[in-house]
Amino acid sequence: MKVSVLTPTYNRGDKLNRLYTSLIVNNNSKVEIEWLIMDDGSKDRTKMIVTNFIKQNIIDIKYYYQENQGKMAALNNLVKYATGDVIIECDSDDYFTVGAFDTIEKYKNELNDEIYGLVFLKNDQNGNNMGNEFPENNYRSDMFSLYFREGITGEKAIAFNSKIRKKFEYKLEADEKFVTEARMYHQMDLEYDVICINEPIMICEYQKDGYSKNIQKVFKENPLGYYEYFREILEMDLDGVTLNKRLYIYKHYILFSILAERDHAIRNVTGVINKIIVAILWVPGLIKTKRMFAKC
Repeated sequence: MKVSVLTPTYNRGDKLNRLYTSLIVNNNSKVEIEWLIMDDGSKDRTKMIVTNFIKQNIIDIKYYYQENQGKMAALNNLVKYATGDVIIECDSDDYFTVGAFDTIEKYKNELNDEIYGLVFLKNDQNGNNMGNEFPENNYRSDMFSLYFREGITGEKAIAFNSKIRKKFEYKLEADEKFVTEARMYHQMDLEYDVICINEPIMICEYQKDGYSKNIQKVFKENPLGYYEYFREILEMDLDGVTLNKRLYIYKHYILFSILAERDHAIRNVTGVINKIIVAILWVPGLIKTKRMFAKC
């Protein structure tokens, strides 16, 4: 089995060594590894650092460069070059656990024409699970159901079935540079499932300049993609979605309708009940949004 690791990076050259080291540690596994890096217009020493990695000739590394377009465009461009049976997207501030690729190899037979990915746990640097565990090992579901119906929380690491992953891309709106990964996952959910594994394969450290640390700024700069994401959710079958998650969907639809300055946002909602609830929550949502983003 061959795994393609895709890493978009922007001015994070100093963080890449830790990910590189974790790949070297795992290079004695039964898995063939290729590391594809997209430099998203960095102004630091990223190219020189990666060039030094390549010269060491320990693992297969390919470096690509694009003018700054954002993480999602970088991944859309990188996936075209992936030659592995499995594709894993790994941020520059993430790295792999010891034995991660042997763990993936152990479950490789679960990836078939109906399964688009293996979903593994993700730990923080202290070894704590970033969220909760799945109901059981080898649990079959889809990403929407996991988070909106089944109470799964926190970040997970996905090892994609390459043949299926290459059929999809992250949909960006206008000139925006970011959209939640879940928008693509939900499109994949319509045709395929995932298998969930209660074993960690990745470790994460959030950066001060990362998306999660600056979420309000991300929301304000990329409202169209998020608006479309929540609009699409309201077109889905919400049967079984918990009340808290339904309120989360309605509130965020209102938030991004306002940030994106969408006309007829209530009219655009699918379903009579959805329209009524959005209408009821609209004014409180408008007031809260104006307060929240007043200083952004």
